[in-house]
Amino acid sequence: MNQTESRVDEAFGALADPTRRRVVELLGARPYRAGDLAREVGTSAPVMSRHLRVLLRAGLVTDERPPDDARARIFSLRADQLAAVSAWLDQVQAHWTEQLGSFRRHVERRSRW
Repeated sequence: MNQTESRVDEAFGALADPTRRRVVELLGARPYRAGDLAREVGTSAPVMSRHLRVLLRAGLVTDERPPDDARARIFSLRADQLAAVSAWLDQVQAHWTEQLGSFRRHVERRSRW
């Protein structure tokens, strides 16, 4: 398995959970503190912490500590990491577009007989 496949696998694993998908959607709009994400999603802080850990490990989000509050962490989406997922989906779509085009040509040829 190459590095791109590994990143795609990790990303899909992380995105398999609806709460984590919602977090990614929220972070697509702007950075959030963990507590704000928990409130927005309707979950507890410890549960959100576990979800964020999975997203961090998959490389889909990043965190930084603001200089004025070392206890706080601000989470942001790493759109560059979603590019690997997008590229994989584009390849799958191109393959099936080609296959369906071939099937259509085959059916059209057969219908002329």
